[in-house]
Amino acid sequence: MTVPKENRDSRRGSVSVPLGLSVLVVFSAVLSLSIGAVWLSPAEVLRWFFTPGEPMGVAVRELRLPRTVLALLVGGGLGIAGAALQGYTRNPLADSGLLGINGGAALGAVLVLYTGLLRGAAFTLAIPLGGLAGAAAATFLIAWLAGKVRSIQTLILAGVAVSALTAALTSLVLNFSPNPFATQEIVFWLLGSVADRSWEHIGFAGPFIAVGAAVILACGRGLQALTLGEDTAASLGISLGRLRLGIIAGCALVVGPATAAAGAIGFVGLVVPHILRPLVRYDPAKLLVASALGGALLLLWADILVRLIPVEQELKLGVLTALLGAPFFLWLIFRLRRLYP
Repeated sequence: MTVPKENRDSRRGSVSVPLGLSVLVVFSAVLSLSIGAVWLSPAEVLRWFFTPGEPMGVAVRELRLPRTVLALLVGGGLGIAGAALQGYTRNPLADSGLLGINGGAALGAVLVLYTGLLRGAAFTLAIPLGGLAGAAAATFLIAWLAGKVRSIQTLILAGVAVSALTAALTSLVLNFSPNPFATQEIVFWLLGSVADRSWEHIGFAGPFIAVGAAVILACGRGLQALTLGEDTAASLGISLGRLRLGIIAGCALVVGPATAAAGAIGFVGLVVPHILRPLVRYDPAKLLVASALGGALLLLWADILVRLIPVEQELKLGVLTALLGAPFFLWLIFRLRRLYP
């Protein structure tokens, strides 16, 4: 049987986009490992990686590699979560911040910084654990608020309410911060960064992000059916309640640990699906994998740029993603104004 040409083109496009992004991610990861106080060639990176006893070997294995891996994990997680929420809400302006999970994770981490809880003996994972607890609390609150009325609009309203509440509580903590040094530490963490992270942070966040991404990918067929409307999706055998639970749980498992480990980093889950959606022919299921790779690529390049910008104190990652994301949406607004004058 002959496959129609349009189907062959669609299959070729669905393969070429992830493949091309994967190649760019690998290239960018090697470049990230090469950049530092001492620049290294790819061959030197490989050589020092296998000589851990030397100072440069320690720098590559314990400083540069964890930073690069965490940028890939966090960027990929934020990208796939943004694509999932945009597909589920059928709103191209949705991202993980819409559900308040980011805010919950940020609040939990800020409370740890404020109270000093779990920080005895310099406990490395104190802040990530606080962030994870905050994300879990926000997720349960959203599920409880939206549980009675099973509609997308109710979920969005619940997310907006939780997001506003966590932002207000975070501001309250900052207002009552006991000293300027604690306030500075909180603000720096809220700006987001993957610098000075260890393998413990990756071991903490990585499994949660992987499981959450798998849960989101399993919702791909439901997101495809949902493009036809809720009634049509239900008639095709899609359980809307199970789909919503999968999206909420998957995003919580991805975004909570990512925010807990790297701080509040915005715009990744908002911008990446916008850019890649036409390349996957507006298919929400194919967009999930593409957005995970695109998010990893975007955050990795943002982290490379913060190391290349010649400033006395390294620019925070969340600041740079906001500086890159805001002009993109300004361009989008002017483009829409030209299309619909």
